[in-house]
Order: sequence, then structure tokens, then C-alpha cells
Amino acid sequence: MTCPCHSKKPYEECCAKYHRGKKTENALLLMRSRYSAYAKGLADYIIATTHPSSTYWQPNKAKWKKEIEQFSQSISFDGLEILDFQESGEKATVAFIAYLKQQGHDATFTERSQFEKIKGSWLYLSGDLRSGACKKI
Repeated sequence: MTCPCHSKKPYEECCAKYHRGKKTENALLLMRSRYSAYAKGLADYIIATTHPSSTYWQPNKAKWKKEIEQFSQSISFDGLEILDFQESGEKATVAFIAYLKQQGHDATFTERSQFEKIKGSWLYLSGDLRSGACKKI
């Protein structure tokens, strides 16, 4: 099975290792593995890789997990295009286009995501949506 992050690699050779607990080597790999986790409905991975200072972080993990699972089930994850990746020390940005469909309608969006490395782990901090109609969880 090809990896949902659209790397063209088999899932087992790509994002599976991160979903099973291996730390990503950089923020770009974290972003790709998070896209893949959304596509596979792996809410626990999304929660575990979200920075506690993120506006998306929720203290009620059961509610948050349910929201992520519902989101993942309602979306078709049709493609991922990396536009830019910059890393400087413990901070990084990844710009990308996520090609999505929601109920048959285009929900594609462009985002510039901010990441921070804490205690050796990259975490998603925030994202600046450039376009699109998809509600991000």
C-alpha cells in the first residue's frame, strides 16, 4: 500500500514507523506523517504530535479524538504537495498544499505550518491557512 502522505513509498517504509512511535528526524517528516495520520484516522498520533501551546490543543482528549476521527472519515485525502521547508534550530516551517475533498466538494487548502522541537520531538504549533474551505482539526 502506498503511503497516504503521497511520497510514492510504501506505507511501511514511510510514515508507519512514526505512527508506531519513532521520532521524526525533522518537521517536514512530521508534517507528512501527520497528513498520513489524518488520512488513516490515527487521532492519537495527531494529539501526541500537537504542541501544548497550539490553538488546536484541547484538554479534553476524548472529545478531541472523536473530532479528529469524524474529520478523517469525512475527508478524501487526494494529494500533498510540499512548497517550502525551512528549519533553524528548534523551529521550522513547512508550506504545503493539501488536496482534499469533503462530501464531493473541493476542500483543498494551502498552509504554512510552524513547528517546534521540544525534548527531541518535533511538534505542530500552528498553521496559517492561505486558502481553502476545509475546517482543520
